[in-house]
Amino acid sequence: MKGSIMIQGTMSNAGKSILAGGLCRVLKQDGYRVAPFKSQNMALNSFITKEGLEMGRAQVMQAEAAGIEPSAAMNPILLKPTNDTGSQVIINGKPTGIMSAVEYYRRKKEYIPCIMEAYEKLKQRYDVIVIEGAGSPAEINLKKDDIVNMGLAELVDAPVLLAGDIDRGGVFAQLIGTVLLLEEKERQRIKGLIINKFRGDVSILKPGLAMLEERAGIPVLGVVPYFYLDIDEEDSLTERLQKKQSTGLVDVAVIRLPRISNFTDIAPLEAREEAGVRYVSSPAELGEPDAVILPGSKNTIRDLLWMRQNGLEAKILRYASEGGIVFGICGGYQMLGAEISDPEGVEQKGTVRGMGLLPVRTRFTMEKRRTRIQGHFLELRGILKDLSGMEFEGYEIHMGESSPLQGEDPVGSSHAGSLVEFTDITEAENISGAGRLRPDGAQRGNVYGCYVHGIFDAPGCAEGFISALLKRKGYDPSQIQARDWKAYKEEQYDRLADIIRESLDMERIYQIIEKGNDAPCSL
Repeated sequence: MKGSIMIQGTMSNAGKSILAGGLCRVLKQDGYRVAPFKSQNMALNSFITKEGLEMGRAQVMQAEAAGIEPSAAMNPILLKPTNDTGSQVIINGKPTGIMSAVEYYRRKKEYIPCIMEAYEKLKQRYDVIVIEGAGSPAEINLKKDDIVNMGLAELVDAPVLLAGDIDRGGVFAQLIGTVLLLEEKERQRIKGLIINKFRGDVSILKPGLAMLEERAGIPVLGVVPYFYLDIDEEDSLTERLQKKQSTGLVDVAVIRLPRISNFTDIAPLEAREEAGVRYVSSPAELGEPDAVILPGSKNTIRDLLWMRQNGLEAKILRYASEGGIVFGICGGYQMLGAEISDPEGVEQKGTVRGMGLLPVRTRFTMEKRRTRIQGHFLELRGILKDLSGMEFEGYEIHMGESSPLQGEDPVGSSHAGSLVEFTDITEAENISGAGRLRPDGAQRGNVYGCYVHGIFDAPGCAEGFISALLKRKGYDPSQIQARDWKAYKEEQYDRLADIIRESLDMERIYQIIEKGNDAPCSL
């Protein structure tokens, strides 16, 4: 069987990414070579491939579900918002600059050749391509020159399944309204409807399903229940960022920055029952946690100033002065330093004072570092000393370089040096310093920071972090079992496939893939 199928949604966060990932897993289990594809993605959670190219995390998740190595061809256009009206535009895994929304939409047809080239590359290597749309295909103000929903479906001649989110209410209006706003040739591409995130007894829905099929003239191929699995999400609408209460033995507070990025770094901690991970955005919410994590940011300076203005910075500084554990990753690490300068206007031109918790200063440049890395923790002091020597793999993705203060640290006696040491393992030839071991990050007392995304993914790293917090609170950490994060994620993908098989008419979906747009849309 060769073909494609596209998942579109009635709105953002209707569950397209997870449904596409589930289909990838089912197809893989059934022996097909399958790959995901999304022509244009807007997200702040991204990933670096083995070639040093950047892509959205949703397609990484879907590639993992399909059992294949992520490739930038699966996401040829990535938009990373820098403010309310502009985004960094990444084409084929490489940044091309900042564009306003108006400029991008004026130019987006220029990117059709690169979209088609990427799609054809996948089509030659795989049996089935599972395509994900973006937002809604019925955004009538954006339909002109569409390259991600029905416009893409026409370009690659893909049949479409349309999913609606019943959990937020109004799913029948969502689905029927979307269908009615489409042109006739677009409606003909929709071969099935899916109701997603349902809680309760499906039998209660049956009268509504019959009316939905009658009004839309399109069969309902299944009702997917509301479920929770530990699967990476990339959208800031994700429910995990809404969690405000800690339920574990130790309380980990993650600062929910307005431009938070790569919060998937925290997922291995969230998966542990011992850790109660919650996201906070105000001083009142911070409380007295056992650790504070400052995650990545797409605009480090603005998010630092946001913390300064709302009082979170002062609360974290007081917490750190009392011996509290603070861990910064990428943008969070930059904030912890003494100073951030932006002479070229990468984010906003000028220099701002950092939080002063780590003896480093950061200087932004136009060059974006994109590389996979492999390394280990150096000799750590403070609460996290048991992590010393522990190995990890991860990736760097940032536009600033941080360097230690030279003889300027007013409390230099407590500076323990760099946090980690690693080597670049990216396969690209143009990565400077490839193969050379180099230090990164900084530590002072119980404050730690580095550029490594995925630092908690390696076996033992998340457990070591949580064990240190447990030990400090007087608990015996010896009962914590090391978890293979990759194996755990494989289990989650298999559970997702089980849900998809039980919920959707897979026989009908296979017919749609095989026959493509010629598949009948009969009730």
